Amino acid sequence: MLKVLKNLKKSWVSVLFIIILLCIQAAADLALPDYTSKIVNDGIQAGGIDSSVPKIISKEDMDTILIISEEDDKILESYELIGNEETSSQEKIIDKYFGKDYEIEPYSIYVLKDINEEEMGQLEDILVNPIIEVETLKNEETSNQIKSKMLENVQEPQKSYMEGMTLIQLISQMSQEDRNQILSEFTKQFDEMSDSIKEQAAITSIKSLYKDLGVDTDKLQNDYIFMTGMQMLGIALISMVSAVTIMFLSSRVAAKLGKTLRENVFKKVLSFSNAELNQFSTASLITRSTNDVQQIQMLITLLFRVVVYAPIIGIGGFVKVLTSTDHSMAWIIGIAIVAIFAVIGTLFMLVMPRFRKLQDLVDKLNGVSREILTGLSVIRAFNKEKKEEERFDTANKDLTKANIFVNRAMSMMMPLLMFIMNSITILIVWVGGHNVDQGIMQVGDMMAFIQYTMQIVMAFLMISMISIMLPRASVSARRINEVIETEPSIKDKKETKKLNPEKKGLVEFKNVSFRYPDADTEILEDINFTAKPGETTAIIGSTGSGKSTVVNLIPRFYDVTEGELCIDGVNIKDVSQTELRDKIGFVPQKGVLFSGTIESNIKYADDNMSDEQMVEAARIAQATEFIEEKENKYKDPIAQGGGNVSGGQKQRLSIARAIAKDPEIFVFDDSFSALDFKTDSKLREALSEKTKDKTVIIVAQRISTVLNANQIIVLEEGKVVGIGTHEELMKNNETYRQIALSQLSAEELGEGEKGGK
Repeated sequence: MLKVLKNLKKSWVSVLFIIILLCIQAAADLALPDYTSKIVNDGIQAGGIDSSVPKIISKEDMDTILIISEEDDKILESYELIGNEETSSQEKIIDKYFGKDYEIEPYSIYVLKDINEEEMGQLEDILVNPIIEVETLKNEETSNQIKSKMLENVQEPQKSYMEGMTLIQLISQMSQEDRNQILSEFTKQFDEMSDSIKEQAAITSIKSLYKDLGVDTDKLQNDYIFMTGMQMLGIALISMVSAVTIMFLSSRVAAKLGKTLRENVFKKVLSFSNAELNQFSTASLITRSTNDVQQIQMLITLLFRVVVYAPIIGIGGFVKVLTSTDHSMAWIIGIAIVAIFAVIGTLFMLVMPRFRKLQDLVDKLNGVSREILTGLSVIRAFNKEKKEEERFDTANKDLTKANIFVNRAMSMMMPLLMFIMNSITILIVWVGGHNVDQGIMQVGDMMAFIQYTMQIVMAFLMISMISIMLPRASVSARRINEVIETEPSIKDKKETKKLNPEKKGLVEFKNVSFRYPDADTEILEDINFTAKPGETTAIIGSTGSGKSTVVNLIPRFYDVTEGELCIDGVNIKDVSQTELRDKIGFVPQKGVLFSGTIESNIKYADDNMSDEQMVEAARIAQATEFIEEKENKYKDPIAQGGGNVSGGQKQRLSIARAIAKDPEIFVFDDSFSALDFKTDSKLREALSEKTKDKTVIIVAQRISTVLNANQIIVLEEGKVVGIGTHEELMKNNETYRQIALSQLSAEELGEGEKGGK
């Protein structure tokens, strides 16, 4: 898989941008639960007051706090008293809490200075108890209780004098020790509170202090909820834009990777010799360059979100749970993760073996389909439609069964995981509800915990999904790598030689032997002959004697296993394949045409070929007659594989294509078999004029095709059993004589007179 992913180097800029965007999106998504908590806790429950430190406080209340607190200097360092002229920072706070037209009585209100987070945290610890105590002391019932307690042991007339004083005045005149002793019974309950409840109580007290100052607390609450909501909306918008951009870029990167892989596979297949093409079936090569590449493309589209996004969300969510919210319920996340892994692990063990089989079954189905469609005419001729339907149905059912099993297993995964997620949500609400009731946790914290838990669970869910997709994509990647990493058995040497122009067109077989890869015996053995320019060399023999194999060695479709095959006096293994094949005009045994037009097929060797050269090639190949009958002449369309022309027309166009190339060496591999005798004769006559200074090698079954050849090579069981002209071989070679007499009468072969004598 990693070898396939190396191709992503070409898209490294997009990949880097995707990773940056994923980090931004993850940060945005992790921030959203905090804002939910703020809206519920601070906006709704606390009335828009987000801290237990008052931003403004009356001088009277500050004096009371200073009486109760033991750290007066630290408190006064953090506040400044508004005088006759307000500073810009003071005006900003006054506008926020009182409005622009509100007039403050000089030296009546303290305003919090701009302090950092650390100083704010220290101030919260100092003020939280005094703030609650001030509000408690201002309560008339509580105040009277404390005052009665203080005056229990006081004698007249001092008692009467003290009864006329306020509680704050009484406390201010007491020593710190007496003050702590009197207030200890009332403040003991504050020390027993949890930090969360204590903070809520302080915020409630601050809200009361604000109301006493004339602050519009409803407006303060609405402004807080609106601003926090807008911030939350902005963060959600950033997350959405990032997600859309990520999917857009991921799709492009995946598509580009798919394009690169298809190109690599196709280029590699083009470099394969016939040996490698036989190793991989055509159906398998098609599946590897389409279906297998598609599997990897689908994986890459999701891979970035899992490899980068899921770990950030999973780890970040867990950290947030431990730091930003009450982490007393962190054990619930552990239960969720264990349950998810149990489900995924079970499904993984069941499905993995089937994933490995799927691609092989796709190959098998493609192979059967291709074979049936290719041989459809034969199937119909033998009335074997039912048998082939059954063969296709067997391959189809095997693939269907594997797909159904995999899909059923996968379809079970999502409901099970959703059940786990919903169960975890219920458990959080159950446990969190009790904690809220006991004052251990706030409602907003519970809601944030639910969101963080869902994010963590979804992160593991994404990882599990990719772990299911990965095996199938891994199989596809291995199959693609098999093609890309296969080294062609026929390849150019690092230093190649140039063909010798002095021996132009000379083809020499020197003790050539050949065996197919993995074959036990030699197909050709000790082949020796020379084909010269200006001469026609014919190769004839019975079926399976190795005629086509001999000519397939000339353009290096296969390499000889022993001996030397030289062209222009140079061993073809020392020449580049491009230069070698430029010299050869090859017409295969089975005519192959490409979708396009008659013109594009004849001009296949050179798109810039002149029309005169094209028409001349068609004339020599005896194709002009049927081309001129076409509606669009040379512009007439040719279907894929030449399906809209007859076998003879296809063969003549293949011959015209080779003639138009005007090579030094012509190789015709039984290319006249689909032609009638008259057309065959005319074609060879016209061809002899065109090739009078060329080397012509013809593989033929018909004796009439080779009668006038300068030399005829007779093959039998991969060995040369005779070389000579027709007359010489008729006299001296029994194999050739038997082939000739099996096709033509003695009179036709010129032996009638001899027989008469």
